[in-house]
Amino acid sequence: MTNDPGDPGSGGPEEPNPFKGTPFEQFFAAGGPLSGMGGPGGPGAGLGGMNFNDILSQLKSMMEPHEGPLNWKVVDDLARSSVAQQPDPTPAQRDHDRVADSVQLADHWLDVATEFPSGVTSTAAWSRSDWVAETRPVWKVLIEPVAAKSVSGIGNALPQEMQATAGPLIGIIGQAVGGMLASQIGQGLGGLAGEVLTASDIGVPLGAPGKAALVMSNVREFAEGLDVSEDDVLLYLALREAAHQRLFAHVPWLREHLVGAVTDYAQGLELNVQQMQERIQEQMGSINPMDPASMQGLLEGGMFEPPVSPQQESALSRLEIALALVEGWVDEVVGQATAERMPAAAKLREAVRRRRAAGGPAEQTFAALVGLELRPRRLRDASTLWGGLRARSGAEARDGVWMHPDLLPTAADLDDPLSFRAEATQPEDLSEDAFDEELRKLLEGETPDSPDSPEGE
Repeated sequence: MTNDPGDPGSGGPEEPNPFKGTPFEQFFAAGGPLSGMGGPGGPGAGLGGMNFNDILSQLKSMMEPHEGPLNWKVVDDLARSSVAQQPDPTPAQRDHDRVADSVQLADHWLDVATEFPSGVTSTAAWSRSDWVAETRPVWKVLIEPVAAKSVSGIGNALPQEMQATAGPLIGIIGQAVGGMLASQIGQGLGGLAGEVLTASDIGVPLGAPGKAALVMSNVREFAEGLDVSEDDVLLYLALREAAHQRLFAHVPWLREHLVGAVTDYAQGLELNVQQMQERIQEQMGSINPMDPASMQGLLEGGMFEPPVSPQQESALSRLEIALALVEGWVDEVVGQATAERMPAAAKLREAVRRRRAAGGPAEQTFAALVGLELRPRRLRDASTLWGGLRARSGAEARDGVWMHPDLLPTAADLDDPLSFRAEATQPEDLSEDAFDEELRKLLEGETPDSPDSPEGE
């Protein structure tokens, strides 16, 4: 529904929304949080004839005190409300047992595919509402840096001489931005809860460390669209979840590496300060705070659209590559573990690959909320890279790349995945005598370039 005069879905002519084209538009649009709050236009009237002071007064009254940039009670309430719109049965004990058995079998299969031991300490079958509650702490870490920068940027964008006199207004608008983000995040996470399959479905473990969990209602829906038994789907997803858990349990820097990319992105987030200041200075003489229509020219026009800084581009690139490497490693390890054991694995592998490479629910949610994508666009390239390295040098060499972030493949390596460490081959087996001879040469300092060696002569 729009705020255009004469819109057939609006019930009659309406005043233009002065916040059109800005982050505040959803608040004041018909059907938004401020519509139907007793204004002269009545429920659903949007601005409905209210003046600017009325709008700000009602906006302030709807904001509850909260710590941090977001009201997480609003996030939780809206997420649970969204989940409740569809059936969300509590997993039965049989579901918990099936997940536990599948993860146990998955870990047994993975033992022959990777040097990393099991990272699973507990298992769980989750409902969608369980997923919302269990993943909230990690989402808070991922989202709050971006939200904080967005909220604080409003005041910083005003000219210095205006900041002192506009203090109360800045605070109210900051609350408005925080409230809007909380509303969007709550709805986004509620929708995401209806689609995710496991605790690690987005490439980052969202649950507690070591807790392998599957969202059973979503697993069943995913299985319905495939010509594969539900037991095979459950086992394949348990393999992927267990592989994620192994990687993050035994590569201690990896979680912080991903979270750090999100934080770096947030630190580079800035409003278009120069453009905003120019528009404010241009229109100061024509602005009437009592007339919402006079604010329209100031607030619309893209001044709130943050430009992408070099720091953000670097952070996004680092995040995208890391996610592709994580998903590619999981894809390659699970493929190796199922090659001789699971005929349906090839079909399931392709279904999951397409689902992840197309963006999936996480990419859409993050892109809509904070402009940040969690999308392993180069999953296939990464899987090819890991598989090629294993074929040449073995699983130990493949897994050894995770020892330090500086060893990780780069974007250029993904461009030509089969050339990554192409010179690396399995070390030839030395006899005991040959090994002793090579060790003696090393200890005595004999090298091809040394004067005592035949080559040196």
